[in-house]
Order: sequence, then structure tokens, then C-alpha cells
Amino acid sequence: MPADAPNVLALDFDGVLCDGLVEYFQTSWRTYCQIWNPDNPTPPEELASSFYRLRPVIERGLEMPILLRALMLGISEKKIWQDWSTVAQQVVESQQCDHKAIGKKLDAIRDDWIATDLEDWLDLHQFYPGVVERVKSLLADATTQLYIVTTKEGRFASQLLQREGISLPLQTVIGKEYQRPKHETLGEIAAASGEAVSLWFVEDRLETLQVVQQHLDSPALRLFLADWGYNTEQMRVSVRDESRIKLLSLDQFNQDFSAWLLH
Repeated sequence: MPADAPNVLALDFDGVLCDGLVEYFQTSWRTYCQIWNPDNPTPPEELASSFYRLRPVIERGLEMPILLRALMLGISEKKIWQDWSTVAQQVVESQQCDHKAIGKKLDAIRDDWIATDLEDWLDLHQFYPGVVERVKSLLADATTQLYIVTTKEGRFASQLLQREGISLPLQTVIGKEYQRPKHETLGEIAAASGEAVSLWFVEDRLETLQVVQQHLDSPALRLFLADWGYNTEQMRVSVRDESRIKLLSLDQFNQDFSAWLLH
């Protein structure tokens, strides 16, 4: 194997392989309607666009209906960008909501949608240009072990991949059901792969990469921020001079690994 290629490649799913923004919004709006009972069940015209722009502030799925509530209350996008955690907490307190209850409601609505019309739910997702072909070429080459490390339910990531003709062993799709932070999952993958492992990880959340960097201090670990995912220009600029976290474009991702290391 070339020196500029990994033994193991771990990929996030949403924001790296698959764009789930439409599903996020639709599921969040359904949840919003059940919690806040708006007079009009049709979302305002600009709500989806605002939600899509603000998606990078979301860390956990349960925050998505809260984001919609903030926007519906007239809180500005600027304020949300500046201090989302404070805004979210203020919305929850002022509306007398409970984080866990919102999360359970969101999961229940999504589960019901999946149970009643799986194909309709799957249709709301689309893969980024070229990534399906790139993943297939990696699997055909078989010199790099591929893992999916995601906060999405692993079974849904697998089903979406299977729709594109990609079948991965169950143990290599590590999703929300494992209830482990990504740095722990990556540490276990590295340990299981042996001392000589070269592990590369592609993720669209800068904060996640920074946590991985803090916990896994290995020269054989390379971290990549997917610039086409759910992040901001400010986040992308902040890593341009980083030695451990490299900004990766979709065009680079779809090329050989040697292209990933170019500036």
C-alpha cells in the first residue's frame, strides 16, 4: 500500500456521504407541529431555507425542533449563530419544554414515518456527487478497510447505502445504537487494527474532529474536515493552518488518497 494511503478509512455518514437536510427539516417540522400546535400546519416559506443555513449549529438531533421554535419566535439567525447553546436553553425554559421529551418525540415521529412508509423517508436523502462511485472503488480495491461512524441509526445508513448498491458488513457500520462518542469508536477500531494501522477519519463537524484529536494522539491518525458538509466558512478557515486537521474538498475526496494531502 502507498505511504499516502490509509489501512483504515472511517467516514461520517450525514454531511460526508449523504445529504439529509430535507429529511431533517421535514421530521423536525412534524415534531414541531405536535409540540407547539401552530395554526397553519404548512411551514412558512422561508423557514426551511433558514433551517438549512443554520444546520451547522446543531449538535444533537433533538435540537432541531428547538431551532424551528427559535426561528418561529422571531429570534434572528445572527443571534443563533453567535450563541446557539444559550438561545436553545432560553427557548426550552421559556416554552417549559424538556430536552429528553423533545428527543423522544422526534425519534417517535421518525420511527413511525419509517414504519409506515420507509421508501418515502429514504427518498428524502441524497448522496453527494461522486461519493457512491468513490466508495464502490474503495470496496473493489479492498486494500483499505472501510468503516462508517455515524450518529445516525446504523440500519438506516446501511439501507441507504444498499439502495446505491453498496453492502457493508454490519460490524463496519457503527451508528447511534452503539451509544459511544466517536473518539471511543475510532480508538477501538485503531486498537483492533493493530499497531501498524494508518487510520484516516472524514467528518463534517469540526468540534467532533477536535475531540478526536484531544483523545487520540497518534501520528498514524489523519483527520479531515469535509468542506461540503454541515459546517461554516469560519470553521473551514480556522483549519487551513492546522497541522492535524486538514480541510478536504469533495473533488479531493473523489480522487485517489494522494490528492487528499495536497493543499
